[in-house]
Amino acid sequence: MIPRPKLVLASASLRRHALLEQMGCAPDALLPTDIDETPKRGEAARTLVQRLARGKMDAALVTLASRPDLEGAFTVTADTVVACTGRILPKAEIAAEAEACLRLMSGRTHHVMTAVAVAGPQGAIRTRLVETRVRFKHLSLDDINAYLESGEWRGKAGGYAIQGLAGVFVLRLVGSYTNVVGLPLYETAALLEGSGFPIRGTWRETL
Repeated sequence: MIPRPKLVLASASLRRHALLEQMGCAPDALLPTDIDETPKRGEAARTLVQRLARGKMDAALVTLASRPDLEGAFTVTADTVVACTGRILPKAEIAAEAEACLRLMSGRTHHVMTAVAVAGPQGAIRTRLVETRVRFKHLSLDDINAYLESGEWRGKAGGYAIQGLAGVFVLRLVGSYTNVVGLPLYETAALLEGSGFPIRGTWRETL
């Protein structure tokens, strides 16, 4: 049996790592990138998320060039942005940011956009943008305070994690659930397969 090519996830996200494992494609290496994620003045959320995913890929490929142990690897990068009422919401680092996000999204529909980029061994890059609409119930002060006390919001785009306690806030979701978690599986699998990565071959190896 020909061994499967190596797969690199250029991210430190535990959620994305777990989603790739769920897909049967556990990454062989993690190469977190460090780029400036500040939106440009007037930049739309769709433009921002695609720029960041591509920027992460460019940075990852530079690192890979100095890693002979990962020669011939496929690389995945992604970035997720949450927008509501035309505003790009931050990755909440302090409680005040998370509270502001939750108050804005209360009773409203917000948009979660993830851009995924996949590079094959020859450096060809394929990208996909996925958007999901999520509507929250009207959040009470108790809802918000209890969620803030949980600490689950830290580092999360829009100040929440749908796969955790905040799942009870969701009235309606239109689109990919795994996109909201952080990596749309259908589209990621399609990008990998289109680049020549043997998705189903990895399933057989796990049997």
